[in-house]
Amino acid sequence: MEASRARDVPVLTDAVRRRADRARQIADLLRRQITHRHYDGGHLPLEAALAREFGTSRNTIREALDLLREEGLIDRCPGVGTRVAAEKYPHGLHRLLGLAETLREHGEVTNEVRTMGLIRPPAAVSARLEIPEGEPVVYVERVRRLNGVPLSLDLTYLVREVGEPLFEADLAHNDIFVLLERIAGQPLGMAELTVEAVNADAHTAAVLDAARGAALLMVERLAHLADGRPVDLEFIRFRGDRLTMRGHLTRSAGEA
Repeated sequence: MEASRARDVPVLTDAVRRRADRARQIADLLRRQITHRHYDGGHLPLEAALAREFGTSRNTIREALDLLREEGLIDRCPGVGTRVAAEKYPHGLHRLLGLAETLREHGEVTNEVRTMGLIRPPAAVSARLEIPEGEPVVYVERVRRLNGVPLSLDLTYLVREVGEPLFEADLAHNDIFVLLERIAGQPLGMAELTVEAVNADAHTAAVLDAARGAALLMVERLAHLADGRPVDLEFIRFRGDRLTMRGHLTRSAGEA
């Protein structure tokens, strides 16, 4: 019976699959190899070598490479070959860290503070921070760069108790998380996180030196101190062509 079932399983050969489907699959695998720095010197193998590696035609490989070129991840130059055009940096999702802490091995993170001051926040912000409506908060808008390259636009709302001391702090070279822990005298404990894809509006595109309508990773994060108090609500727009999210997930027994 088992042998009969095995014989009935269809074999998905190139002949029965659309080339566009195969190209997308190969592009996904190549993208991972590129972001994990699999190719020495940033040069990808020749089309013929990739075709042998993935067991497909050179036309399919060309379509896969075209997908990555449209993303801005690679350049294809006649006589030169295919090379990585833009490095993507990993941002872990399994630990609560600031951007400089996360990317320290990749270079220097600097922050341009575009706006900072006290505001009366919208009711939705007050509710998330668990403060009375109308109570002022500290609002900070920053452009964050890695090695001089714009990486994110951060809009941050901070409860007044921990936010006001930041007016005297060096925000250009420090993560807010590190400063908050010093001010509060206790570590951050946990954060609620949402990640979704959005398109760059005209203002954000100009600030991040990205094309209008380009894909961005929008991260909404509400950080709590170790005692449970919510203190930092952030809306972060990351350039999708410069950053990739990574995490480690575990499945506990009995969750099915």
